[in-house]
Amino acid sequence: MELKRRNRVNAEFSMASMTDIIFLLLIFFMITSSAISQSAIDVKLPKAESANPSVQDAASVTIKEDGKYFVNDKEIQKEQLEQYLVNTLKNDPNPAFTIRADENTKHKDVVFVMGIAETHHFNLAIATVQED
Repeated sequence: MELKRRNRVNAEFSMASMTDIIFLLLIFFMITSSAISQSAIDVKLPKAESANPSVQDAASVTIKEDGKYFVNDKEIQKEQLEQYLVNTLKNDPNPAFTIRADENTKHKDVVFVMGIAETHHFNLAIATVQED
């Protein structure tokens, strides 16, 4: 005599709950990844209250209002600036330079120099004047 079971185990499961979980994870990662990349360039500004800095950087990049670049008071073309800085700072164990920009310098000129520092992992300082 052959007996049949009434309750059969169904091997299938619903993908709806799995899809909901994946969707929620996708939303979570999209939101958190946009919050993380707010500032890609880490800049350490010098303290204004220190009148005599104890450490001098090996190079100083000066940017004039008209967009001319100077490294240690020597004029350098924009196209040659990156290579010149790399050559100047290659033997320094802690490569760093200071940006001295005129208050009316265009923002894109300063960001260009900051991009060079970010690409080559140079430490960076921005020169300011102390207000009286």
